[in-house]
Amino acid sequence: MQNIIGIDIGGSHITLAQVQPEKHELINATYLRERVDSFAAREIILPAWVYNINRVIEGLQKEELLIGVAMPAPFDYENGVSLMLQGKFRSLYEVNVKQELIQSLGIESKQIHFINDATAFLEGEIYASGIHGYRRIFGITLGTGLGTAFYNGSVATDEDLWDSPFRESICEDYLATRWFVNRYNTLTGDTISGVIDLWDKSEEIRHQMFNEYAVSLAEFILKYVKYYDPEILLIGGNIAKSFPFFSEQLQDILQENRMDLNIQISEVFENAAILGAASHALKMRNKI
Repeated sequence: MQNIIGIDIGGSHITLAQVQPEKHELINATYLRERVDSFAAREIILPAWVYNINRVIEGLQKEELLIGVAMPAPFDYENGVSLMLQGKFRSLYEVNVKQELIQSLGIESKQIHFINDATAFLEGEIYASGIHGYRRIFGITLGTGLGTAFYNGSVATDEDLWDSPFRESICEDYLATRWFVNRYNTLTGDTISGVIDLWDKSEEIRHQMFNEYAVSLAEFILKYVKYYDPEILLIGGNIAKSFPFFSEQLQDILQENRMDLNIQISEVFENAAILGAASHALKMRNKI
């Protein structure tokens, strides 16, 4: 059996596991999630990634390894070079991550492939959950950032809408976790670390914030997603776990604007990007 490793590089963690290609699922015994500070120096980030990858591939024949890596944008996915100049991973700007991993892991270039994290999410959902029969699927990941991808019936592509114009700023400022953190502080003077913290807050503040968020998400869908004419909208990321709190308001706004949209929530959540990265690596292997 091909030893396939899927890796998801996030803003605060590296998450990885070996993937069973015949069953389209993770091998749970190999699953690993470890914190890595994306604002740390290159000399800390890269060794941490290598250390954790080695933990998962220990005992496997390296010549039989196939590795898929889901990375946030901007990134040169074909050549494996980081282009993140601001925010997370800026210490890796213009670093050839692919070459660093090849050398540290003792593998060949053809054994490792990179994919956009939002695209990996959508690829992974399709790969694992059996969403078949749809030719136009739009995927949104709502978390520390905003990811957007579109599946045309055969491949998923990164649509890179996170920094598109929206109100007084960009889309991500209104749809990512930081909006909840900043808005809660504005309304209460207190702090939360993320959207899930709202679950335990007063009904009044929770209702207000999720309603405001629903308005923003609906506006984004009507402004950008609508023109892809998707048969289904697939939402993932940590914010999607709170979907029951804003789903009704979101659907009401869309219907008021004559948009009848089939919205589904991720079935595999954090594992989607791992599975999508592995699926991408398999596709790339078959092209070589």
